[in-house]
Amino acid sequence: MSTPSARRQGQAPTAAPARPKYRRSSMPTCPQPQNSSGHVTLVGAGPGDPDLLTIKALKALQQADVILFDDLVSDEILALAASKARKLLVGKRGGRESCRQEDINDTMVKLAKAGRHVVRLKGGDPMIFGRAGEEIARLEQEGITVSVVPGITSGLAMAATLGVSLTNRDCAQSVRFVTGHSRKGVLPETIDWAGAADPATTAIFYMGGRTAGQIAARMMENGLPPSTPAVIVSAISRPGERRWNGTLASLESGAQAMGLDNPVLIGVGTVFAVRAVSSATGSSGEPVRLARSR
Repeated sequence: MSTPSARRQGQAPTAAPARPKYRRSSMPTCPQPQNSSGHVTLVGAGPGDPDLLTIKALKALQQADVILFDDLVSDEILALAASKARKLLVGKRGGRESCRQEDINDTMVKLAKAGRHVVRLKGGDPMIFGRAGEEIARLEQEGITVSVVPGITSGLAMAATLGVSLTNRDCAQSVRFVTGHSRKGVLPETIDWAGAADPATTAIFYMGGRTAGQIAARMMENGLPPSTPAVIVSAISRPGERRWNGTLASLESGAQAMGLDNPVLIGVGTVFAVRAVSSATGSSGEPVRLARSR
């Protein structure tokens, strides 16, 4: 995806006809409020492959007047929306300039009060590290009705693409989804590391590329051996999907090889050794890019 050429910190988007030309600039001008109230639907776009959308998500896209979408939503999914729908890029990406959450909330409120059917399109599932709680609270505070269409969260899509059961009964009795960074871009101080490092648990860290070294250190400090299997996957289910596998001891170097600016998922646990992820890395230990047909 092309990097938008004009971004301003703390500002909301305006629409443009094609993905490479979307801008984050001034707040879009909304029509005057109408008698009929609008509605907001939070829709999970899944990991990126349009074939993994739910039927309900597809219907929401085709009925939307306005779509506010994240950086991680693929162009193929946007192409499924109704031609009449106005598309606004409101992506948030760690370490980069992006729209403030407050501005995104304001945009949804103004559009809904103008009688529009708004779709807030998020990568993965809206309720898993998608700030859905903040958006729902603001919309309900304004008296705007909200519905949620779930999507396949990236952690589960990673399991599918690797062919690994996250709850293999021989070695894992639980799964933990853990954020890889806080609002400030660092690891949250409140993570339950003892729970995440439970040998009978599979831990999945979202957006943890830049903190991979710290993640590995904390997991080892809490009892996991350096030889514990670990995997990193980016662009899950997309043509440019890349994989790396190794151990906790090599996790930081693996994240660097994958590219620290790329959104990645990190998996840690014995399950990743049960089925050898032999296609994940080449003999040099470099990440492998998979070819996917369309």
